[in-house]
Amino acid sequence: MVMLTAAPDWLREELVTLAWCWRLARRDGVVVGLTSHDRDLVIDGTPYRAAPGMKPSALETSDSLEVETMDLEGAVSSVAIAAADLDAGRWDGAELLLMVTDWRAPEAEAPIVVARGELGAVERRGAAFAAELQGVLRRLDGPACPATSPSCRAALGDRACRVDLAPLTHVRRVVAIEGRSVTLDAPVAAGSMAFGELLWIEGAACGLASPVIADDGTALQLAEVPAVLPALPARVRLTEGCDKQLATCRARFGNAVNFRGEAHLPGNDLLTRYPGG
Repeated sequence: MVMLTAAPDWLREELVTLAWCWRLARRDGVVVGLTSHDRDLVIDGTPYRAAPGMKPSALETSDSLEVETMDLEGAVSSVAIAAADLDAGRWDGAELLLMVTDWRAPEAEAPIVVARGELGAVERRGAAFAAELQGVLRRLDGPACPATSPSCRAALGDRACRVDLAPLTHVRRVVAIEGRSVTLDAPVAAGSMAFGELLWIEGAACGLASPVIADDGTALQLAEVPAVLPALPARVRLTEGCDKQLATCRARFGNAVNFRGEAHLPGNDLLTRYPGG
C-alpha cells in the first residue's frame, strides 16, 4: 500500500471529481485499463475503459510494515473482464495498480497511486466479482534465507537449476479428455512428464497451464483441467518435469553440481536411532 503524505492542489479544492483507475496486467501479458467513471479516460497515453461498477472496498493505508490487503469488487464486463476468463482463473495473480485522478482533466493532473500489488484468487458472484489485493509488503513475510531440504529448491530450468528446457519441451495435440486424463496424438518418453506442465496453446483454454501428475507416454494425468475445455484436437506445449531428487538430477539431467538441496543432511529421526541419543 502507499501512504499519501502530501495531497496535490487539485485534490484540495472544495469540489473534487474523482475517478478510480485500475491497471491490470495478467500473467499471460494481457493488460487492461479500467475507470470507475461512466466515460473512457486517457492517462499518460493509455486508454482506460469506462467500468462504473469497479470500486475498492475496505480501503486502508498506513505507514507500518505490516502485511496489508485490500478487498476489491467490480462488475463483470463482457468486453474488458469476461466471466469465462474469471472462471478459468486467468485473472488470478494479476498485477494491479490502483490510482485516483480528476476525471475532468486526467491528462493535465498526474494520478495519485493509492495501492499496488497482485490479485489473490478471484471469486465470481453472479454478475460481479470480488478479489483480495495482496500488497507489495507481503513479500517481507517470506523467509530471509532458504530452508534446508533433502529435495531440490530450484525449479527445473530456472536460474538456479540451469538445465536447458528446449530439448525437454514438446508440442503435441490432445485428442481425448476423460476426467483429468488427457490422451496425446503422439507419445513422449514414458515417465518424463511427471511433475511437468501442460500448456494449452489453442482453443478456449489457450494460455492456461495444467500441472502433470503422472504419464505413461501417451496418456497424461493432470492435477486439474481448465473450467472451459477446448474443442478437440487441441495443441498443447509439454514441458518435462523433475521430482527434485538428487539421484534424478544426477542420472537424468547430469546436473548434480547445481542441485539446490541437502540430500545427505541427517534428519530429526537420527536422534531416535540410539538409546539416549
